[in-house]
Amino acid sequence: MEFFGHVIDGEEVESQDGARFDSVDPWTRQRWSEVALASRKDVEAAVASARRAFDDGPWPRMGYAERGRLLHRLADLVEANKQELGLADTRDMGKPVTQSVGNDVDRAVQNLRFFADHARLTAADTLPMDSGHHAYTRFGPAGVVAAIAPWNFPLMLETWKIAPALAWGNTVVLKPAEDTPASATLLARLAVEAGLPPGVLNVVHGYGPESAGQALTESTMIDRITFTGASSTGRTIARVAGGNLVPASLELGGKGANLVFADADLDTAVDWSIRAIFTNAGQVCLAGSRLYVQREVYDEFLARFVAAAEAMVIGDPTEPATQVGPLASQEHYKKVRGYVETIEAQGGRIRTGGLGDGWIVRPTVITDMPQDAPHWCEEIFGPLVVVAPFDTEAEGIALANDTPYGLNAMVFTENLSRAHRVSAALRAGTVWVNCFFIRDLRAPFGGVGESGVGREGGAFSREFFTEPKAVVMQIDR
Repeated sequence: MEFFGHVIDGEEVESQDGARFDSVDPWTRQRWSEVALASRKDVEAAVASARRAFDDGPWPRMGYAERGRLLHRLADLVEANKQELGLADTRDMGKPVTQSVGNDVDRAVQNLRFFADHARLTAADTLPMDSGHHAYTRFGPAGVVAAIAPWNFPLMLETWKIAPALAWGNTVVLKPAEDTPASATLLARLAVEAGLPPGVLNVVHGYGPESAGQALTESTMIDRITFTGASSTGRTIARVAGGNLVPASLELGGKGANLVFADADLDTAVDWSIRAIFTNAGQVCLAGSRLYVQREVYDEFLARFVAAAEAMVIGDPTEPATQVGPLASQEHYKKVRGYVETIEAQGGRIRTGGLGDGWIVRPTVITDMPQDAPHWCEEIFGPLVVVAPFDTEAEGIALANDTPYGLNAMVFTENLSRAHRVSAALRAGTVWVNCFFIRDLRAPFGGVGESGVGREGGAFSREFFTEPKAVVMQIDR
């Protein structure tokens, strides 16, 4: 039985009251590790450590090159320990190991390396003035960052948050999701090994309301909050942050639309559409869970799509051949099962899929579902996709935009003008054309409506994790 503690002030520690909780392997449905459970006192200790490291420590006073060197050293260690890190996420939440090791750890390394260099290489503004004055901007670190990460891409999204915060000279208190604690402690252990000073990266474990998450977001000693998770939780954090006048970046839920036009390359469209909904058992905020296909190719596309879904390998996530593993927890499985069990009652038809053994939900394709059914409207966060035909471009756009969410969308077409035209018309933070989940870390990432507030990535991360300062000088004397 492994143990994962908090990491506070450069040391891995138990909770002050000795409290622990279990992490359960979703495949075996047995506990595989024990985890320190933070009280408010533990969170206060972590925040105080980060505060000291920022106010009095060397980290925010280092040059960009020195901080970047240490972050590259951390990236080297993450790369060297990719099997252990990836397997930790697999055991915590059931993600197939080919995805956790082969994709997520590599993306974590990329996050660390990109922001290590971006902070050093990004130019600030210089503003010559006619009046014998000169203005320029400085981007100093904001202070102590509270980073709250989700359970679906633990290591990837933990590094997405901490890498820019650290690169710009902030200190961090990271709270991973309670379902996926292991990789955060492993990452913090590696940060100590890499040479990050004590207090620069702290990790506390626990739940949200009336636990570590609430204590962290309510702290008056933090300067930024970055959160990825459910829209309902995001609203709560926004209220608390607003009361404390703390800027918050909130990447929340999604109900992504996928538009396949008649002129699309169907091989490409089927392949990417399968990945867009069934990767990580559909536990992706960016999932293409609403699939609209132009009527001329609807029947052909649907036949190919169903066949591809049925061909996916379901099973033990530690086996390299597995493409779809269990859902991340019993609680989440019960939620998704509820949607599966009401498909027919809501008027829908299951073309393939349904419930499997244990916490497995097989890749499920649904047709004939009324547009006002919960399966079209609510974020299920599982391997369920509803499919319907549309006729005109205008109708497709209207259907895609008929949602309170606005995180992402996909467009499949070989018509260049249509690709630009439809992308501009879609109400979404990211639009993928003839692909899915391809990222450029310089680009803005975030959503509109119930998908959140703010953008991160590249210069957008700089704006959030720094306090831009205008300096105006008289130069003509």
